[in-house]
Amino acid sequence: MAKASTPKRPTRDEFELEDLGNQLVEAKEDGDERTLSVWGMDDKVCGRITHLDSRTRLVHVESDGMTRKIPFLDIMRVSYV
Repeated sequence: MAKASTPKRPTRDEFELEDLGNQLVEAKEDGDERTLSVWGMDDKVCGRITHLDSRTRLVHVESDGMTRKIPFLDIMRVSYV
């Protein structure tokens, strides 16, 4: 039996990833709320970026007292609320 194929995450070059990383650092330093478009999620994630974990490559986003941990490579776009 053939295994069902799942859609793969789009690949991005190092410049796109560097730009995304800079946007996340800026958002963390500003402390403003941002909207993240995340691959594989229908809804956008809104909140304040509280921590960028370089060891696990997770971005911690706080919203309504809850913290969500989102993998860096799954984040497609960062925008203002």
